[in-house]
Amino acid sequence: METTDPHARAGPGPRALSAGRLAARVIGAGGGSSLTVSMFLGSFAWAFVFISLPFFIREISTADAPTTLRLTGWIVGVTSLLTMLTGPAWGRLAAGDPKRYYVLIQLGQGLGFFGMAVARSLLELFAARIVLGFMGAASTLAFVIAGRERDAREVQRHVAAIQTAMTVGQILGPLGGAMAAARLGFRMSFVVGGVTLLGSAAFVHWGVTASVDPSRPVATARRPRFGDLAVAFSIILGSSTQMFFLPSVLPQVLAGLGAAEGSLVELSGVVVFATAIAAALGALVTPRLSAMLPERKLTAGLLAAAAVGSVALAWPRSVWTYTVVRFVQVLCVAPIFPLVVGRIVQQAGGGTIGIVNSARIGASFLGPILATSVLASGSPTTLYVILAALGVATLPLALRRTPGTASDHG
Repeated sequence: METTDPHARAGPGPRALSAGRLAARVIGAGGGSSLTVSMFLGSFAWAFVFISLPFFIREISTADAPTTLRLTGWIVGVTSLLTMLTGPAWGRLAAGDPKRYYVLIQLGQGLGFFGMAVARSLLELFAARIVLGFMGAASTLAFVIAGRERDAREVQRHVAAIQTAMTVGQILGPLGGAMAAARLGFRMSFVVGGVTLLGSAAFVHWGVTASVDPSRPVATARRPRFGDLAVAFSIILGSSTQMFFLPSVLPQVLAGLGAAEGSLVELSGVVVFATAIAAALGALVTPRLSAMLPERKLTAGLLAAAAVGSVALAWPRSVWTYTVVRFVQVLCVAPIFPLVVGRIVQQAGGGTIGIVNSARIGASFLGPILATSVLASGSPTTLYVILAALGVATLPLALRRTPGTASDHG
């Protein structure tokens, strides 16, 4: 088992420099907009806190190990469940003034992080996570804005840029959060995350001059067919679950790979950091891939490759080999979201965009619940097979030809 000090790997080097260049590219892709930077900061704050949350739950829990593992899934996932349920409503509310609601969401989430910092029991922590769930998702409002572009390719590029901005935050957040938790403590790391979210809100409040140009006519939103919406929702839910399942069970997975107890938090940061780079790269190459291949076949091929990658996660016997396999698997999953969403958001209203985005958010609920429930009584291999089956089940949906897709270059 490789036991190289994770501090050396986390320090400035090729990975850190690549992440810096990637962040610069994301900001450039968004025209240097305050909203794009704010999305990055918000994603960074969530990743900063999320990486240490399962360890914090283990620290304050008074229950036995299997019960604590099951409770971890609910505490981690309940925020995403409520955000998924309230996402369409936030999309409709924000359609007229997205800037105002974006700022409110970020402020509310920052206060929710402070609530996590003062929680003394699992019940109090669960209550703080519930409050966070009702605050909604800032990304829904970003997709509302992206959907106002008239050109379909431009919509796809904007969706990919938003996803990449969030992913860059997810790249940089885990390493910082893991190190902060190891040195400052879990509670102080939550406070730092909350302050970052308040800064994200301030960035948009003072940096975005207007949310809507009143002199520019806005096209009437077209309601997509229910079948098309259900297909998009199902594909995003199944594929994104394969991306979001891991952090909640990283303590158990890494321990099973032979990692020392004292290094679990920081090794978790390294694993999430490396695989988040794969997610960012996958999102960045989406427009190029869709220009080269028919989108339906491309989506189906990515789903199949991601399913194979999920099963392959059962093979590694060291943390570093596991990280490589996870990197490849996430690289296949990442382009699916902008590919599918790009078909929907161009002419959809805020409520519809909220529904589609809630599938991604719902996956961040389903993933932890599924992973912790299976590992509480089963093996990692069983979990990986179930995740692969979710992807395979959506393959026929990805290949389904719908009205308006005849121009799908094939």
